[in-house]
Amino acid sequence: MDNRQAIGSWLSGPGEAAKQMGADTGYRGERLGLPEHGPGAVAPLGRRFGALFADWALCMLIAYGLLTGGDAQASGNWALGVLLVLSVLTVGTIGSTPGKRLFGLRVVAENGDRLGFGRTFVRSVLLCLAIPALVWDRDGRGLHDRLARAVQVRL
Repeated sequence: MDNRQAIGSWLSGPGEAAKQMGADTGYRGERLGLPEHGPGAVAPLGRRFGALFADWALCMLIAYGLLTGGDAQASGNWALGVLLVLSVLTVGTIGSTPGKRLFGLRVVAENGDRLGFGRTFVRSVLLCLAIPALVWDRDGRGLHDRLARAVQVRL
């Protein structure tokens, strides 16, 4: 075995190693009963990062212009609080933040219902901590979504 192949399989993770051995792991969202493609399918990672970037830019703009009076250093801390409030209010009511709406995404409960305010709050706090959002499962859901029993889907 070539060293590059060994390193590549290690970096790809156990899912890729299982596929190479012939295991059928299915598509993302299959275990949740979601379709593979189209509306209602698990949201792709690129769109989710794009939506988060758009939300963060909006929160930075609000913090810079309205809360800190133009103090660029303090804007980042305030923007995190604005992101928390924005996420709780918008995901808890309409199911998506402005960035998610822009990228055609929505946050729903695992059973497809609207996410309640309690689970939305837990999800938003964990999202602001950043680390839980960077740990994913086989379905592409972050730890913040798993703990809130939520999933981000396409509109």
